[in-house]
Amino acid sequence: MTSAFKPLAISFAVAAAFSSSSVFAQSAVQPNASQQNSDNANNAANVVITAGRQAQAAKDVLADNVVITAADIAKSGAASVAELLQQQRGVEITTNGGAGTNASVYIRGAGNAQNVVLVDGIRIGSSTTGGATWATIPLAQIERIEIVYGPLSSLYGADAMGGVIQIFTKKGGSVITPTVSAGLGSYGLKKLAAGVSGATDNHFSFALNAAHDEADGFSATKPGAGPYSYNADKDGYTLDSVSGRLGYELMKGHELGLTFLQSRLSAQFDAGPGYDDRSIQKLETLAVFSKNRIAPNWLSTVQLAQTADKSFTDASYGQSQIDTTQTSFNWQNDIMLGKDVLQLVYEHREEKVNGTTVEVEGKRTTNSVAGSYVFKQDAHLASASVRYDDSSQYGSKATGSIAYGYRLTNALRVNASYGTSFRAPTFNELYYPSYGIATNKPEQAKNAEIGMFYEDDMTQFSAVYYSNKVTDLLVYANVCPVQQSTHQYGCAYNVNKATLSGLTLGGSTHLGDLTLRGSLDLQDPKDDTTGLRLARRAKQHGSLAAEYALGKTKLGVETLFSGQRFDDVANKKVLAGYSLLNLYATYDVANNWSVIGRWNNALNKDYELAKNYATAGSNVFVGVNYGFK
Repeated sequence: MTSAFKPLAISFAVAAAFSSSSVFAQSAVQPNASQQNSDNANNAANVVITAGRQAQAAKDVLADNVVITAADIAKSGAASVAELLQQQRGVEITTNGGAGTNASVYIRGAGNAQNVVLVDGIRIGSSTTGGATWATIPLAQIERIEIVYGPLSSLYGADAMGGVIQIFTKKGGSVITPTVSAGLGSYGLKKLAAGVSGATDNHFSFALNAAHDEADGFSATKPGAGPYSYNADKDGYTLDSVSGRLGYELMKGHELGLTFLQSRLSAQFDAGPGYDDRSIQKLETLAVFSKNRIAPNWLSTVQLAQTADKSFTDASYGQSQIDTTQTSFNWQNDIMLGKDVLQLVYEHREEKVNGTTVEVEGKRTTNSVAGSYVFKQDAHLASASVRYDDSSQYGSKATGSIAYGYRLTNALRVNASYGTSFRAPTFNELYYPSYGIATNKPEQAKNAEIGMFYEDDMTQFSAVYYSNKVTDLLVYANVCPVQQSTHQYGCAYNVNKATLSGLTLGGSTHLGDLTLRGSLDLQDPKDDTTGLRLARRAKQHGSLAAEYALGKTKLGVETLFSGQRFDDVANKKVLAGYSLLNLYATYDVANNWSVIGRWNNALNKDYELAKNYATAGSNVFVGVNYGFK
């Protein structure tokens, strides 16, 4: 047996050991007490917000999606948000070292800049590099994550080509509740978080949370990175964060509120020997909102928000500062028409960039109007949406989508959908000296998919085939088609086409006290111009996990596996496939008290997510939680 398949074999063996005849005998009856407690803890997974910009029952959502609950986050043992997302179907990541280093997230083969990331409904990210700065998003502040796959530009505008990831910070309930968590792990990892939430009366509600993470880390690079990158020192990080939500109900159906998130990451990285290379990155979000029930069937929400992505670098090659500030105004109206919902949206967003690279400084504004309709009638489900974006930089773009689903039974549904999307050029692709071209156009995409979804009290399964055709793909052209006198070494230009196609499978089932879950992605992310595979994407990747409940204890085993990838667009630098084995256990010590222990990469697999950048070896984490459900 090859080492790549050992984790899979161990997972199957553990699952088989738990699956006694009594387990299968229970699979046809109602969940036992431990399962009911688990189901209550995961009630949040029964509602999805991001797929339609409104709360929908999960069984009625036509877009393919995954919900990560607070319980999932607590037992994940992930050191970062990117590491948590790596465990989900349809998602791949790359990192330039351990937690605290630069990371990229790919959804169905779409790159980091081809996906939208929201925090409590507020768009975040860098307008210079494109996409979210994942290392600055504090996992300790997160209560829930929704991943919605496929084109959503008709709801969210530019960049929603591969999907949308929405992060919800901790909110709490109506009873005043304190929460505390602490943990220690390998590589000098220390985690501490505390918060309090609740309501003081029938009108005022609040949630306040603070967290501190730090680690000594390990060298981000390997010797193969070469003398201008490799440094044998440890690359650690410190991440401090606070978040909060304040709400006041003026009268029934009318609420004013404020949300915020602040994080500061101080991290080391490698840029050659002899210098302690560091970066300080900050993520800041602030929003005020007003929700008003204008009529029994009409909810109006107004939000004014500002986000900042700030990055300072002190390296052997010099110092630099680059900041992105996004200011947005959003007015959304949800009108109930029987079982149907009509949604009308107006948005205004301004992106502003400041930094030491003066040529990249500037701003652009986008005004948008959008409308959608969700239809439900007997076994029929349907949705349609259109959006018009008018940018001061790239002009106007119209996008749309349509989806239809039919329930063959109460548990089984089939879907089909079609949608268009686009990605706006980043400021680097437009203005960076000797690289950007100011006339670069947005990338455009057309996606079609079909799917089957099954869900009953015990089992959930989904299978989706998609084909996303991308045109005007922005890539680095070695010979710049224009402005060759100022771009002698190439430029960013709309020269390529790509197809992101694949089959994504996911499922879970309860067999008495045993829960099995798994996913498999078979994809072909291809540059149609060159015929080569897009860099850092595998043709197959997935996961398999088993969890057994034994009284107050839960024992779990997980595997993650990925096929071969290429680190470059020429498909010359190979990143070998890998399989990882993770083990974990949780124990409910007393009411509201629990402990968790994890052993990640238990077989100490040496693998790479980016060429000559290191990943964590075998590592452990032990933590205690109070007040978390």
